[in-house]
Amino acid sequence: MSFRLAAYALCIEDGQVLLARHTPPSGGFIWTLPGGRVEHGEDPFDTVTRELAEETGCHGIVERLLGVDSRVIPAAAARAGTEHQNVGIFYGVHITGGHLRPEPNGNTAESVWTPIPDVEGLRRSSLVDIGLTLAQTLPATGHVAPVPVGGLIQH
Repeated sequence: MSFRLAAYALCIEDGQVLLARHTPPSGGFIWTLPGGRVEHGEDPFDTVTRELAEETGCHGIVERLLGVDSRVIPAAAARAGTEHQNVGIFYGVHITGGHLRPEPNGNTAESVWTPIPDVEGLRRSSLVDIGLTLAQTLPATGHVAPVPVGGLIQH
């Protein structure tokens, strides 16, 4: 089983959420939250703003920890072809500057502000639904029930 620790930014302003269009080398695309792998020795608190800047061109400050999600992705659905565990730390982040742009030499083709009601109709990562649920419910435990995957919701 492979393992990844990642930090994700949930940026909400005026009823819109900032989404990143991830385009893997294998083709296709999926909408997801800005964020990514915590580097060795890096604090996830720093990871989330670094990844936000790298992927979107925007700068932000962390307003709060929203929660932590841990899920095991079956081998059939995982990119590496082996069972994969992703532990995601979700932060509420406020954008303070910068301009939206594609990620230079990366897999984020574009980032857009999307009205929250429109998210339901997008082909998206389950991370989007987890982040929105955490932001809307602010559970005291920082944990939400697993998000069912299928249809427009992908791993």
